[in-house]
Amino acid sequence: MIRLAGAALLCGVLIAGHAVPDEVDTSYSILDFEELDGWAQDDHAAALAVFRNTCGDLDGPDWRSLCALAFDAADARQFFELFFRPVLIEDGDDALFTGYFEPELNGSPVRTDRYRYPLFRMPPEAQDARPWLTRREILTSGVMEGRGFEIAWVDDPVEKFFLQVQGSGRVRFPDGRVIRVGYGGANGHDYRSIGKELVRRGVYEAHQVSADVIKNWVRRNPAEGEDLLFHNASYVFFREVSEVPADLGPLGAMNRSITPMRSIAVDPAFTPLGAPVWIEKDGRSPMRRLMIAQDTGSAIKGAQRADVFFGTGDAAGLEAGTIRDPGRMVVLMPIQRAYAHLPEALQ
Repeated sequence: MIRLAGAALLCGVLIAGHAVPDEVDTSYSILDFEELDGWAQDDHAAALAVFRNTCGDLDGPDWRSLCALAFDAADARQFFELFFRPVLIEDGDDALFTGYFEPELNGSPVRTDRYRYPLFRMPPEAQDARPWLTRREILTSGVMEGRGFEIAWVDDPVEKFFLQVQGSGRVRFPDGRVIRVGYGGANGHDYRSIGKELVRRGVYEAHQVSADVIKNWVRRNPAEGEDLLFHNASYVFFREVSEVPADLGPLGAMNRSITPMRSIAVDPAFTPLGAPVWIEKDGRSPMRRLMIAQDTGSAIKGAQRADVFFGTGDAAGLEAGTIRDPGRMVVLMPIQRAYAHLPEALQ
């Protein structure tokens, strides 16, 4: 599920091989499972089921061996404790947990008076030019008209904008049919935060801005609102993800469906995609849970950075949008791989 940002970062003002960048001073500490707060109380079987979804795509003979064993494991907690070691990876930055979700929009397969805002596939010339036209130019020049690039039409330009920020979502047609759309490319312009722009214009203070606040302001001020959306020159195109049933989660970065409250987006420079990750999220709603790193996001950077997938729809979006919490995340590594990161003097 390739995204431009997590739900808590949509507004920007809430500050927006496995090789670690050379310039980052990274430390590795091997912990005991007893040092993981709440470890014994988690549902390890639920985590193991999600791990099985993507473990076959992990590189390395150690990962492949563990994946085979995962399908035979009768005791999930014992499986993780026997074959993994918790590794605390730190790069000097504090831990930050945010949340994201899959939007669901009302739409139609054809244009009507209500459904008149198109979700476009990427035209070939946009693939060859970097950058291509801006958001304003794409939507006002007529360059996309009459070419058949529309996947669906939705009823709300603001929801469409936020769908583009998330990068994927579902569209529910009037007859009850649901299609899923995923990231299909972009026009090559940098993302610019419309939340920050509202603050710069003096409309709101930084602490007042949220996705709902932005949506309501744009709807109350249609002319100024359209101009505000044009402030973000980046434009995301979509593709129909028909291979994923509507009752399953969207595709993550591993091209497999992700699972609410068990899948997280991470920075793959530090955390291997597919690896189990123990999270100790503090804040208003503390969370102690074994998750699986199955997704990425452009705003998810750092060894102690994770975005929790909350699910699909408005309720999931409301939950995800409130998360911006400290804590700690610990990657579960195959034993030999865990110790390989330690300096020789400590081995």
